[in-house]
Amino acid sequence: MRVSACLPSAASWPAASEPHVVLAGSRGPAGRRRSPRGPPQRPGYQRAQPRAARRGSVQRKALLGTHNPAAVWGSDRGPGLGGCSQVWDPKVPVLYQVERTRTGTSFSVRSVKAVQHGQPIFICQASFQQSQPSPLQHQFSMPAVPPPEELLDHEALIDQYLRDPNLQEMYRVGLNRIAAKEVPIEIKLVNPPILSQLQSKEPKQMFWVRARGHIGEGDMKMHCCVAAYISDYAFLGTALLPHQWQCNVHFMVSLDHSMWFHNPFRADHWMLYECESPWAGGSRGLVQGRLWRRDGILAVSCAQEGVIRVKSRVSESKL
Repeated sequence: MRVSACLPSAASWPAASEPHVVLAGSRGPAGRRRSPRGPPQRPGYQRAQPRAARRGSVQRKALLGTHNPAAVWGSDRGPGLGGCSQVWDPKVPVLYQVERTRTGTSFSVRSVKAVQHGQPIFICQASFQQSQPSPLQHQFSMPAVPPPEELLDHEALIDQYLRDPNLQEMYRVGLNRIAAKEVPIEIKLVNPPILSQLQSKEPKQMFWVRARGHIGEGDMKMHCCVAAYISDYAFLGTALLPHQWQCNVHFMVSLDHSMWFHNPFRADHWMLYECESPWAGGSRGLVQGRLWRRDGILAVSCAQEGVIRVKSRVSESKL
């Protein structure tokens, strides 16, 4: 039985001025997963928004809707959980209903419901914690990987693959489809696959990632919104890594998405995204992720469950 209404416990903060928010959101199983949620927009950070990006604005505004504009961001922090019941229409206005679920001395909880045509299309819960000193502090160690300056970016890597005259047509079509998409983040794979030697691998992947353009250091809420978009990129696909050469994906969509913001960060600076899938079964996959700052500080933890329906590939060999 899957419980989707409980609120994750809030973590203590290492410093009094550090914001801590946990956001979780999900989308309904009404369509195939096409591309990640779009980036938040702000003055000075404008990009053309494809339809997938407009879908992401629902989650972004739901997160922003939990904040009191008069409040100081450094005094708020929290976790959250969300769910989506329907697909939404980007041409129709979205009504955001914010409920003050709880307002306490140390913790506060806000529930946000995005409504369209009188029906909820997105539900988000966020909890916020006042800054509190704590002697209880620890974190995992950041993996040792090459710096982003030594790695090819996503576009250069795809171009390198496409220049291979022996590249199979099925991979060429897929790579051209990926290259045609506008992605507002920069990505550098730590261990890019060799397409001529494709094989199943562990359900783990790491890549450096940052938002394109300049966001600035003063708007921490905006960095959290951008991180919410970044955290969903290629996340659920981690569960496919041991099976991707034996199966064709028939249907793939996230059910929920949770985030815990541990330490301040800048989404327009390089961060290492470490992703792993501890379990998959029953046409579902569970993935977990960690966003690391370059100085080894754990900035964000993520978790997501999604529906993954596949069909076994028919062997091309003929006897």
